[in-house]
Amino acid sequence: MPVLVSRATTPYGVSRWKQGGRIETQGSVFATPRNLQLLVVFSAVAKETSFTKAAEKLGIAKGTVSRSIALLESQLQVELVHRTTRHVSLSTAGLALYERTRAPLAALNAAVTELPELDDEPSGRLRLTAPHDFGTIELPGLLAAFSRRHPGVRFDVRLTGERVDLVKEGFDLAIRMAVGQLRDSALLMRRLVKHSSAFYAAPSYVARRGKPRRLGDERHTWVLHPGAIRMLQLAADDVQFIVDDFQMARDLARDGAGIALLPSFVGRDSVREGLLEEVSVADVAPIQSSLVLLYPSSRHVPKKVTSFRDFLVEALNAGV
Repeated sequence: MPVLVSRATTPYGVSRWKQGGRIETQGSVFATPRNLQLLVVFSAVAKETSFTKAAEKLGIAKGTVSRSIALLESQLQVELVHRTTRHVSLSTAGLALYERTRAPLAALNAAVTELPELDDEPSGRLRLTAPHDFGTIELPGLLAAFSRRHPGVRFDVRLTGERVDLVKEGFDLAIRMAVGQLRDSALLMRRLVKHSSAFYAAPSYVARRGKPRRLGDERHTWVLHPGAIRMLQLAADDVQFIVDDFQMARDLARDGAGIALLPSFVGRDSVREGLLEEVSVADVAPIQSSLVLLYPSSRHVPKKVTSFRDFLVEALNAGV
């Protein structure tokens, strides 16, 4: 059996045994997953000083342990363990190999087994983007309720009316209002809840100006989102206030500035408080939109995303 006298390092940073002035040309022991498994088996044998106990710890047959050690010794061309019928002990080379690989193997095992998504409980930072109006009216209560259920999830929230590139900017998901079909096929979509939109005005405005006979009635002042102008096929010049924020549109309507088209979740509290009332417009059919959740397509959707997705569906449809 060759005697270990010194060692050299491969270009991969892994030692090769130098015997009698000659460097062995065996490949890196970490070159393949198979050889990494051999080191795991060897580490178990070294720790347990027993083929039988190592096999029990790893959940494999004793013969597999014995063959793995023999194969590793063949690859390194050095004896790693001394075997007797009752006892296993490390050789000088075996002890050196165990001391040098024990910490890296433990770190590798921890890196894999301690990933947050391997836990039963969702965890990690969830990056989320949502429209400003939904984000300020509805989202705070939803985030607080979800955090009580899953305290291991942390949030990074961006409120914006702009379309965010989720993949490019590193967001986990987006909440958006959608009318019709979304075109981004690179994203997965989950419909959360349907919303209706309606026209609202302050009671004082209705008392002063009356109700409109039709959409765009020139006797009235209109407060509309740019998307609503396109959807309703109105001329922008006929709209007094073009506002891309529904909360601002609501506030203008409450101050008597005009008739605003608002999602129900934006207008309902003001109706309850007597600050707004719903105004029917004869030639406009009921307007339905959907609140949707978008997230990047992937084979493995993170648990924090699926848990938050399922929570939103449950909470929004239950009115939580």
